[in-house]
Amino acid sequence: MIQKVKKEGKYNYIEIGEGTPIVVLHGLMGGLSNFESVATYFSEKGYKIIIPELPIYTQSILKTNVKAFARYVKDFITYKGFERVILLGNSLGGHIALYHTKMYPEKMLGLIITGSSGLYESAMGDSYPRRGDYEYIQKKAEAVFYDPKIATKEIVDEVYAMANDRIKLIKTLTIAKSAIRHNMAKDLPKMFVPTGIIWGENDSVTPPDVAAEFHKLMPNSSLYWIEKCGHAAMMERPDEFNKAMEAWLQKVNL
Repeated sequence: MIQKVKKEGKYNYIEIGEGTPIVVLHGLMGGLSNFESVATYFSEKGYKIIIPELPIYTQSILKTNVKAFARYVKDFITYKGFERVILLGNSLGGHIALYHTKMYPEKMLGLIITGSSGLYESAMGDSYPRRGDYEYIQKKAEAVFYDPKIATKEIVDEVYAMANDRIKLIKTLTIAKSAIRHNMAKDLPKMFVPTGIIWGENDSVTPPDVAAEFHKLMPNSSLYWIEKCGHAAMMERPDEFNKAMEAWLQKVNL
């Protein structure tokens, strides 16, 4: 990413633009650069985009769960001095954003989720990375996208390195179990924060019926579909994602 990562105390983050704060939460395998298009586009539209590095592999095993990550996000928002924010999350980041919204609704202006876990128990993957099997890892990475070419060698190498790091693998499994344990189905009908749901029509990780279920259960939600698109819409179809997000922001006056 063009922007330099700021390091302040326990927080590492990217910050660009001025205006209403949009805090962006990456997924389990996601990097800050996954949101480069979002950051560039909306920082020029009157928003401050902040993308913190989540402590997915750096906290103790007892704090490696959805609830602890939601608390981390709340502490970060407080540290930055924001009264209320819009949260945008992909995959695990979406689940953390949902849980943060449940715990701290007073901190929320709005919520945007894309390819989010929180409902679908296999959202973290129905099989876990096999150590030492590069071809398997490559196929799993390609399956995240509608167009497998989006899974560059750099992306595959990153997932492969994680799968071969014993501590990271244990923490990945711990997070997967936490995602199942923190199912949001009973909470969603009580969450009235304006919510934009932006989903790839060809998402095989969190299939389209998951988006439809989120929309059905959340009383103040709007659903946007992106054609020929998998699990990471903001990477695979950045222009369409930004248009959908902008349409939602205008609709709810944020």
